[in-house]
Amino acid sequence: MTERAALLERPPAAAAPARSLTGLAKGLIRTARPRQWVKNVLVVAAPAAAGQLFARHALAQLALVFALFTACACAVYLINDARDAVADRAHPVKCHRPVAAGQVPVQVAYAVGGALAVLAPTAAAWFCSPVVAALLTAYVGMQLAYCVTLKHVLVVDLVVVTTGFLMRAMIGGLALGIPLSRWFLITTGFGALFMVSAKRYSEAVQMAGKEGATRALLTGYTTGYLRFVWQLAAGVSVLGYCLWALEEGGVPSAGVLPWRQLSMVAFILAILRYAVFADRGTAGEPEEVVLRDRPLALIGLVWLAMYGLAVANW
Repeated sequence: MTERAALLERPPAAAAPARSLTGLAKGLIRTARPRQWVKNVLVVAAPAAAGQLFARHALAQLALVFALFTACACAVYLINDARDAVADRAHPVKCHRPVAAGQVPVQVAYAVGGALAVLAPTAAAWFCSPVVAALLTAYVGMQLAYCVTLKHVLVVDLVVVTTGFLMRAMIGGLALGIPLSRWFLITTGFGALFMVSAKRYSEAVQMAGKEGATRALLTGYTTGYLRFVWQLAAGVSVLGYCLWALEEGGVPSAGVLPWRQLSMVAFILAILRYAVFADRGTAGEPEEVVLRDRPLALIGLVWLAMYGLAVANW
């Protein structure tokens, strides 16, 4: 190839940085896991349970909390991928992650992740409350500890992931000054443990005979143990919800029907339906199970309607 032909094929100097910046931005967004942001919708759980979801200023405050929690989660993903870049390059699937593939430089991932980890709790202290800022700080610290070491500790890894979901469910109530009931914490906490342990169980079932293809920690669990955990968590979650539904709290219902008690049926059906996928070992991605299974989605909508009617005392 002549020097003239090589010059003609070379892209303009101004276009390369533009493509590089675009690719970097796309890589950062992919590393931030947009599909996982749906988990942060849990921030509305406590206000919805207390019937204050549509109270004055509630939606604006919850939107802010959602954004701040998402920023913290993104910070953890960025730092985790930067730290695991070398190991991910040797993995058949994780090698396609933007940091491992070189689309996002490790230093950039660390810098953006670190900035988000600092700015989100700071903004929470300024625009929300010190309690919200403290919870976000604790979440980031706990998740970073998980990335570094806790994800290699049996049982503790389940507790940390479950606690992350529970923090999401708590933060909306803390932001609006809503007291968190014991039944809410029990049902939410064990419901989260049910889904987390069902996911681990599914991963363990699917990796049978493929050692090293997924989480190394799974080799330390037996499928029997993980099955025990998700069954225990499902039972406690159902028990907590039923005790809440049957407790009148000294205030008799004035609704047309006892919606709170009736909602137990939908809640139990939802747990049983999700357990079908857990038992098959196909509950590896909880958000996909919930969104793609039409019967489960329908049961969820029925439960939501009953719960809403109970809160509205209609």
